[in-house]
Amino acid sequence: MLPVSLEDVQQASERIRCSRALYESPLVEAPYLAGILGFSRLFIKNETVHPIGAFKERGVVNHFLQLTDKQKRRGVFAISSGNHAQAVARQARKFGIAATILMPTDAPRLKLKNTRAYGAKIITYDRQNQNGEALALKIAEERGLYLIHPYNGLRTIAGQGTIGLEIHQQMQEQGVTPDALIVPCSGGGLAAGIALSRGLYADPPALYTAEPENFDDMRRSLEAGYAIANKAGAKSACDALMAPCPGENALPILSHHKAQGLTAKEELIFAAMYIASRHIDHLGIKLEPSGATALACALNHTQKLQGQKVVIIASGSNADSDRYIAMLEKGYDVTRTLYPCLAP
Repeated sequence: MLPVSLEDVQQASERIRCSRALYESPLVEAPYLAGILGFSRLFIKNETVHPIGAFKERGVVNHFLQLTDKQKRRGVFAISSGNHAQAVARQARKFGIAATILMPTDAPRLKLKNTRAYGAKIITYDRQNQNGEALALKIAEERGLYLIHPYNGLRTIAGQGTIGLEIHQQMQEQGVTPDALIVPCSGGGLAAGIALSRGLYADPPALYTAEPENFDDMRRSLEAGYAIANKAGAKSACDALMAPCPGENALPILSHHKAQGLTAKEELIFAAMYIASRHIDHLGIKLEPSGATALACALNHTQKLQGQKVVIIASGSNADSDRYIAMLEKGYDVTRTLYPCLAP
């Protein structure tokens, strides 16, 4: 039996809907880009429209709505490089609950600033030399705080899975059945939650996890059939996709649904950021590196996806302004070389 079921996701969706805490994100079609890449159709599930600029509040709200009175009094705790941190901090303020967040010292300034602004207490650690997961468990236990895990919590996975339910409904409304879903992946909570929605389809789409090339623990784990950790000391511009290894609850769900791992080099991720800013919807979408990884993997695997109806998750938009501009400039150069028609 899998640790989370489709029914759990459906209950989370109803719970969140009744609370009116969040709203459905748009599914944007990108016909011009689809034509350039050789896809039949291309859709972008734009999770950047949420108040914190990322999908993370879905799982967090699912936790907060089920806290006991004792847990509310004691407070909540989380570990995050920023998007999950902001989600926990924002919802904690709304619910009137104290929040403490463990964040790496190299987290983007914007994410640190916003998390503090929502009123959370921040504890920092050095992710290159300290085991953040072990430290988080230790602090939560010592202080008696309710731990809201960013990807391994069962309620987290169920909450993130509501994206999959929305995609299914939105595609049905357009009379389209997708061939492939591409989902950014760190510990795998988002991808696992979305995987469960495949049970709604008569002909389920293929599921692909998307990772930066030097943080591809999920791809390697899915191929091996057991969890394989990333190399210690590895670095990436995708700060939100740097979990040390796949989540113990996410991996069996993804394995059961025969997920396959895709990767992309970081320069292609920068290109995806540039392309998203220019060619998705008439306004464009600002994506942080982690949020652009699914699109980058689609760019990197166009042959595998030729002629298919593809849905990509655009998962987050939180990047420091100076770094975002620098990455867009790099992305422009890569795009001009690989796809000159997309970089006029």
